Amino acid sequence: MELTIQGRNMEVTSRLQNYVEKKAGRLDRYMPNLTEVRVDLTTENTRSAVHSQVAQITVRDNRGTILRAEERSNDMFAAIDTVIDKLYRQISRYRGKRQRKWRQSGHTEEFMGEPLPVEDAEEMDEARIVRTKRFSIKPMTADEAIDQIELLGHDFYVFYNADDDAINVLYRRRDDNYGLLQPALD
Repeated sequence: MELTIQGRNMEVTSRLQNYVEKKAGRLDRYMPNLTEVRVDLTTENTRSAVHSQVAQITVRDNRGTILRAEERSNDMFAAIDTVIDKLYRQISRYRGKRQRKWRQSGHTEEFMGEPLPVEDAEEMDEARIVRTKRFSIKPMTADEAIDQIELLGHDFYVFYNADDDAINVLYRRRDDNYGLLQPALD
């Protein structure tokens, strides 16, 4: 497992780095196929000091699964603890779904070890598609898509990017800026 710790607008002290390594090192117990763990620690200038410290963790396994969690707090160590707990819950849900699918396919032997305890049984319910919507797409630039997302008041907008000749997703970030998702085949 490759662990990467990056700090933005802050210095990652050895104490903080050791703390992150200790906490993130336990993740492979619950998800043994981890290949990469990326920890981004950020200090942001916000109006509220309660949300100034941001810890974000992204994990990847050898199957290509990506899990991500983010937490904001006024204390970086508290943010790290909370984001690790969020990630444990995500791993638990992921493993539970995979385990159920494994058993439903007729396998009876153990799968990936013992399941993690899950506090909320509702979270374990299978998600399903309850609505399908079709819409026409007109080629546009990213700037035109920003205009559309502002006019519609949506948090995201799917469009055909005329510059890239590909489907892209524009989304509104928490800092009121925009992010652009550009899919690429591996």
